[in-house]
Amino acid sequence: MGTSMYKQRFAYGEDYGTSQFKFGPLAERPQVIDNRGLFLSESKTLLRIYGIEKEVVVGPDVVKYLGSLEDVSRYLVYPMRDGLVDKSDERAWRVIEEVTRYGFIVSRPQARDFDGFYVTAALSAIAPDYMYERLFEIHAKLDEEGRFVKAVTIIPQPLAVAIAEKSVTCVVIESGHGNTQITPISAYPIRSAIVALNRGGAEADAMAAEILKDLGFGDRAREEKFVRMFKEAVGLVPRDLDEAIKVAKSSPERFRTVFRVPGTTLQIDLERNGWMRFLIGEIVFNPGHEVFESYYKRGMPRPKDTVVGETIVHGDTSLVEAIQVSLSRVSVELLPSLYNDFILSGGNFSWKVPKGLEDVAVDSAEKLRLELAKVGISSRVHLVSDPLYSVWKGAIVYSIALPEEVEWDWKTREGWYRRGVHY
Repeated sequence: MGTSMYKQRFAYGEDYGTSQFKFGPLAERPQVIDNRGLFLSESKTLLRIYGIEKEVVVGPDVVKYLGSLEDVSRYLVYPMRDGLVDKSDERAWRVIEEVTRYGFIVSRPQARDFDGFYVTAALSAIAPDYMYERLFEIHAKLDEEGRFVKAVTIIPQPLAVAIAEKSVTCVVIESGHGNTQITPISAYPIRSAIVALNRGGAEADAMAAEILKDLGFGDRAREEKFVRMFKEAVGLVPRDLDEAIKVAKSSPERFRTVFRVPGTTLQIDLERNGWMRFLIGEIVFNPGHEVFESYYKRGMPRPKDTVVGETIVHGDTSLVEAIQVSLSRVSVELLPSLYNDFILSGGNFSWKVPKGLEDVAVDSAEKLRLELAKVGISSRVHLVSDPLYSVWKGAIVYSIALPEEVEWDWKTREGWYRRGVHY
């Protein structure tokens, strides 16, 4: 069998998101687990009671042990903050190793001729070299353990999106749980123009938690999973926030919704507070709107600033202003082509418009198109068909397309890091 056929059969994608790790070989969709690990080795009592041999648990098994731990925050580690892992955070790197190992173990095919995957891992567009180095080390170690990795390469998440969408020149805006990456692409990401905002689904979660507190559910606002379910069920993106609030307050019954937790009797009725639904969707697009000031004053974290070259992009800068900062660092000759193709990806852009609310609510693509028009940018904006999985899809395509003979080059950050050559 030729190398290209083998590579197609055993292409493998990894998307290291702040909240979730998506992985797997060529398929309709990837497998997904939370990007977190539970350090049972630090709870000697649990190890004795359950006879557990593993030091770190990842995947679905994490839930089994959460209720047994008095201080979950001591043992449960989310390795990434805003898409990055600190260089010296060994507990975080241990979790990254374990979720990667988990992916290979559950994905390993039964085929007799299997001799390792061709792996493309996708990281944040601003991931530094040390993250690439450490990830290569982890894959080499796991290959030594189980012959899982024939070769591995790493690409920026926005490039993976562009590849999945077959777009050569575009602006990819990838918004996940940890951050929102604005990345102009002309065959490859224009690194000097990347703006990675320190906000994403986590900020929408924080806004949803504040609403829960206002509704009298402060105890539930501490449960991350519950808050996320509430956010996804009730959140709306406004066509214009001021107008949406005005309309919703004047016709509260139109915007009233009852959130019922599946499999329980718990429900939350927003009653006359349906206007708050728009705050959840707006905060990613414009956290600097005056309506959010009262929430910041009472303790909701304001998004952190971002440094782009010598420019400071404030955490509450609107998405459109951040896009303008990014495009100001691109050749004028290239701008018309970039304006023609804005691609939105990531779970944080997956907002729906309920039937009957089209006059005040929009999806993410329409919201951005309207906001760009306000600053004189006429553009084509579209949301990828599968926003949660487009990075993983692009990683799979890259594994199949990258020629086997191309070896890793640190200058271009392209090529295969291969068994027998690099490890």
